[in-house]
Amino acid sequence: MDATFPFVKGHGTENDFVLLPDPDGSVHGDLDPALVARLCDRRAGLGADGVLRVIRTEAYDDPHAVAARGSATWFMDYRNADGSTSEMCGNGIRVFARYLVDHEGVDPSRPIPVGTRTGVLTVTPDPSGETFTVDMGEPRVLGETKVSVGPAAWPATHVSMGNPHAVAFVDSLDPAGEVGPLHDPPAHDPAVYPEGVNVEFVVRRGRQHVAMRVHERGSGETRSCGTGACAVMVATALADGAERNTPYRVDVPGGTLHVTWTDAESGGRVLMTGPAVLVARGTVLRNWLVDPTTDVRT
Repeated sequence: MDATFPFVKGHGTENDFVLLPDPDGSVHGDLDPALVARLCDRRAGLGADGVLRVIRTEAYDDPHAVAARGSATWFMDYRNADGSTSEMCGNGIRVFARYLVDHEGVDPSRPIPVGTRTGVLTVTPDPSGETFTVDMGEPRVLGETKVSVGPAAWPATHVSMGNPHAVAFVDSLDPAGEVGPLHDPPAHDPAVYPEGVNVEFVVRRGRQHVAMRVHERGSGETRSCGTGACAVMVATALADGAERNTPYRVDVPGGTLHVTWTDAESGGRVLMTGPAVLVARGTVLRNWLVDPTTDVRT
């Protein structure tokens, strides 16, 4: 086994990821959750909100990758910062597509199908090369629930974007206010969310314009969440009684995303547009896995 393995670092609206190029599955085999957690450690590792393994669908025996064969060449093996497996990541899939265009020779003039654990999703690069639009699929609105932080509680809309979200409208996003700094996961109903939930707190900024903070399961509070922004847009559009195809602006701490929920003729799908940036690449020393005092970069 090689003494090192490659990585690329990227972010989408400051939701950051370590990408692990592994086209034929020979570099990492079964991706070790402990390795993921150590790579994401911001003090002792590379630091990230999650890991994106870049692997061909033909090289991966995960049932979701197998199901994507014939429709997508590449599979996004996404892991949360704690090493747990997650269904999808809206910011991550844009960064994943950016990597495919920049490093795997994928044609940016055509839509890019990507296999995920929520099915095959299509990413369309903007001609400028700066932004990517993701067809996030159809949302499912599953009713009302409740979330709380300490003694404060709010009604929340349960929205699935292939992964679970609870969207709560609040008066302020100030970390010094009742929502707080979100060091710990907001309390939720375990019967509604047995595998945990991403919680979005939302304030209105204007017409078709909202801002949010998010606590992502397995990662904590992050600077952005793409699936969360989509869930927020859906919940807001329903609250507004907005017509389909109405574009919304969703501000996150790391930037801005633009989200539209299409009409039935277009499949009732959610389209999200935002930036994707690759910032660094290098190698990790494998003996760092044995000796955590070893430098992680060569």
